[in-house]
Amino acid sequence: MRDRMRRTATAAAALLLAATAAGCAGGQRQAVETSGVASTNDAANATSGAAGDNGQVAANPGTKADGQPQTGTAGEAHEEAPNPSTVGGGAVASTPGASSGAAEADAAGSAADAALLRQIAGMTLEERIGQLIVAGVDGTAADAGAKRMIRDQHVGGVIFYKDNLASAESVIRYVNQLKAWNAGGAAPLLLSVDQEGGKVSRLPELKKLPNARVIGDTGDAGLAEDVGEILARACLQLGLNVDFAPVLDINSNPANPVIGGRAFGSGEKIVTEMGLATMKGIRSQGVIPVVKHFPGHGDTAVDSHLDLPVVNKGLDELKAFEWKPFEAAIQEGAGAVMVAHILFPKIDPDYPASLSKTIVTDQLRGMLGFQGVVITDDLTMGAIADHYGIGEAAALSVKAGADLVLIAHKYGNVDKAIAAIAASVKRGELTEARLNESVLRVLRMKANGKLSDEAIGSPRLAPVNEAIAEVLAQAARP
Repeated sequence: MRDRMRRTATAAAALLLAATAAGCAGGQRQAVETSGVASTNDAANATSGAAGDNGQVAANPGTKADGQPQTGTAGEAHEEAPNPSTVGGGAVASTPGASSGAAEADAAGSAADAALLRQIAGMTLEERIGQLIVAGVDGTAADAGAKRMIRDQHVGGVIFYKDNLASAESVIRYVNQLKAWNAGGAAPLLLSVDQEGGKVSRLPELKKLPNARVIGDTGDAGLAEDVGEILARACLQLGLNVDFAPVLDINSNPANPVIGGRAFGSGEKIVTEMGLATMKGIRSQGVIPVVKHFPGHGDTAVDSHLDLPVVNKGLDELKAFEWKPFEAAIQEGAGAVMVAHILFPKIDPDYPASLSKTIVTDQLRGMLGFQGVVITDDLTMGAIADHYGIGEAAALSVKAGADLVLIAHKYGNVDKAIAAIAASVKRGELTEARLNESVLRVLRMKANGKLSDEAIGSPRLAPVNEAIAEVLAQAARP
C-alpha cells in the first residue's frame, strides 16, 4: 500500500517538476497554472530567497541552525551564524556591479529548487500535507501524541508554549527527542516559539527583555538589532530555529486589547525602523524570523484569541499605513510572514485575512511581491475555531495561498486539519500543483535556514542573561 501511495504521489508531483524543470535550468521558472495561482520564478524574485546575492543556497542537512558542523554541545558553536541573506528564505537586495554574482545565485537557486522538486515528486500526499503543519505539543516531555504527529503524520514543525518549557534542560530533552523521531524524514523540523520580549516571553531561565514599545521609545535601532540578536541566541541555546517575531503591527488604536506594548509604536516610521532592525538581529544569528501580523493588527478592538476582529478599512488605507512595515520587511528579504485572523469586509467580506485568497495571494504575493513562506496565525484561536472550524479553515488557508498552517493546541485538531486538506485535494478543490508550491517554499526555507535534526547539548544561558541585563540598563537610561 505504501509503495502504491508513493507511486501515485510521484506521478502527480512529476507534472509540476516537468513544468518547472526547463525554467530552473536558466534561473527563470515557467508559471504553472493552479486554481487561480501562478507559480512564478522564486529564484529571480528579490524576496524569494532561493539564494542570497553571494550565491549561498541549501545547506548540508548535517549542520546546525547556525551553519556550523554539529558537535553535540550547545556552547561556543552557537556564536557563529550563517550568512543572513539566506536565513528563512529571504534575500538581500543586489548591490551595484554584482550582476555576475546575482546570476550565479539565480543559477544555484534554480538547481537547488530542481533538487527539491525531485524530492517532492517522491513524497506521498500525506508527507506533503504534513510538511505544511506546525503543531503544538502537550506537556513538558515528548509523548506518544507528539511521536505520532512526527512519525505518522510527518508534521513539518512544532510550536512550544510556556507550559511546555519547564526548564532549560527539559526543553533540550524535549527538542532532542522530537529530532530523533524525525530523523530520516523529508526535512528537519521547524522548532518554533513566540519570543518577543515583554509579556510574550516563553523561554525559561532567562531574564525578560523589555517589550517592543519600550525599545521603540528609545528610538535606537542599534538597540533593537541587539534585542533581535539576543532573542535568537536564546532560541538557539534551547534548540529552537524559528521565532515568531518581530511584531510589525502599528498600534494605532489605544484600546487595542491584544497588541499594545507588543508593537514598537503607533507610527509607521518607528515600527518600520525598529521592526526591521529586530528582524535583522534575529536573522543574523541563524534563526528564522517571522514578521507578523499581516496586513496589520494594530487597529483592532477585539482580541482574535477570543473572537473575530473586524476592521473597516479599504485597500488604499491599508497600503498607506498598515502595509508600510511589511512592505519594507519584504524589500529587506523577509522570508516568512504570519497572516492575521482579521476580517476586512471592504476587501473580502467572506473570509478573514488568513483564509482570504484576495489578501494572501492577490495582495501579499501579487502586489507586494512576497515569495517567501506565509504562515497562518493559530487556527485554534476563537476568531477561527468559533466561526469556521479548524479543519475547514486549514483547507481554506492553503487554497488561499498560505504555506504553513499553525495549529497550536490539541493533537485532535491536527487530525482535523490534515484530513480536511487531504479531502480538499481528493475533491479537486485544492490542486496538487498548488499544494506542491507550498511544499517547495517550506522545504526551501528549511534548506536555506540550514536546519538540522542532530541533537544539541546543554545550554549556556549565562551569556544571554548578561546581554539581556545590558539591554535592560540601556533601555532604562533617560
